[in-house]
Amino acid sequence: MKTVLLRLAVLVLAAVTCVAGMPVPQAGAAPAVRYTNPIAERRADPHVFKHTDGFYYFTATVPEYDRIVLRRATTIQGLASAPETVIWRKHSSGEMAAHIWAPEIHFINGKWYVYFAAGRSDDVWRIRMYVLETSSANPLTGAWTERGRITTPWDTFALDASTFVHNGVRYLTWAQQEPGIATNSNVYLARMGANPWTITGTVTRLVVPTLAWETRGFKVAEGPAVLQRNGKVFLTYSASATDANYCLGLLTASASANLLDPAAWTKSANPVFTSNDATGQYGPGHNSFTVSEDGASDVMVYHDRNYRDISGDPLNDPNRRTRVQKVYYKADGSPDFGIPVADGATPVRLRSYAATDRFVRHWEYRARLEANVAPLADSQFKPVTGLAGSGSVSLESTNFPGYYLRHRNNELWVERSDGSTLFRNDASFTQRAGLAAASAVSFESVNFPGRHIRVSAGLLYLQAVTDAQGRADATFVLE
Repeated sequence: MKTVLLRLAVLVLAAVTCVAGMPVPQAGAAPAVRYTNPIAERRADPHVFKHTDGFYYFTATVPEYDRIVLRRATTIQGLASAPETVIWRKHSSGEMAAHIWAPEIHFINGKWYVYFAAGRSDDVWRIRMYVLETSSANPLTGAWTERGRITTPWDTFALDASTFVHNGVRYLTWAQQEPGIATNSNVYLARMGANPWTITGTVTRLVVPTLAWETRGFKVAEGPAVLQRNGKVFLTYSASATDANYCLGLLTASASANLLDPAAWTKSANPVFTSNDATGQYGPGHNSFTVSEDGASDVMVYHDRNYRDISGDPLNDPNRRTRVQKVYYKADGSPDFGIPVADGATPVRLRSYAATDRFVRHWEYRARLEANVAPLADSQFKPVTGLAGSGSVSLESTNFPGYYLRHRNNELWVERSDGSTLFRNDASFTQRAGLAAASAVSFESVNFPGRHIRVSAGLLYLQAVTDAQGRADATFVLE
């Protein structure tokens, strides 16, 4: 598998754009990335930064709300077991003495900066934004200097500062309660000033939560995160109360637009990432973006819970977990986040080798090949150890966990396992190097050796392959 993925990575590297100011290859058709969720238990508001030193740096809110932690690893999965260092603790009194929330780590002009929110010991809800700085090459061992509070036009509840560079200009985006607007928080944008803890010039209000899905429990827009792709700037934000209602919205602007012009941004009419009963994931939100180890895919980092019902105030529930999954893109270049996938291994898509714009999907449980699949999860499958035993693989549906791709009467269907030997065999395949390209894959039936999953007239069948066209139709690229 590693060899296959490495070969795929070479094939799909493309044009260069930016994620949060860091150059990476264009994300679109890109090799599969495989992670196992959750990455970290009891870590909310996660932020992952891939640095030029080869390390991923990870920080997040701890449930005690009393310190800032940091860990690093050379892979995203490695963050799960990486040792964690406390780089800063709350003050014993006064400012920065309560509700230490949502740290983000950034590397700016040769130094490391951590943005975070904090309350006062005598007023824990007097939450404002603050910045730490270190010039150490390794931020886990460096001495941190408190650079103080980020000043905005209003001395009000403010949190979730994030920064990015666009067209050579560094911006700060954050959430704040604005006097005269009856919301808990809105999302704002401004240019950064002479240093990374000041802003300058016009402050632009980007989001006021007014829609039904933004105002469940509380009128909240917070946790902005920026993704730059395909000639556009995308800004995700979290909305509603921090329970199962929590979800992501999306703003979109042209990369050539004046980002400080509110009219340049379009807000999604519906949330783009929400709780999902089928996968058992609730309240997904407060995300950040990073890139895969090969630089070819965008990866969304976020938190959620694996249960819906919470006793008491959700802020006192410690069990938000850090999770990751690949970002896919629609034909118009906009991101498709799909659904929060089930715990365990992340899924893949099977792109046709012969028809490169089309993917295997299920439609009314029949397996077929289509372009522009919606919803995305219809075309996502989790490769798991074969139901027929080790040495084989089964492909489990992402939005119908417990359902597998299986052949029946030589047709491919997505069906729930009934536990029978026949089903286990029908849903198990030997994954081989692609019949038409060794860099791709083909799937041979376990109980009908010599027959492969292949496409014919847009549908999937189990058939013997005897010619070049058949070999192409039976070959798939994992994305």
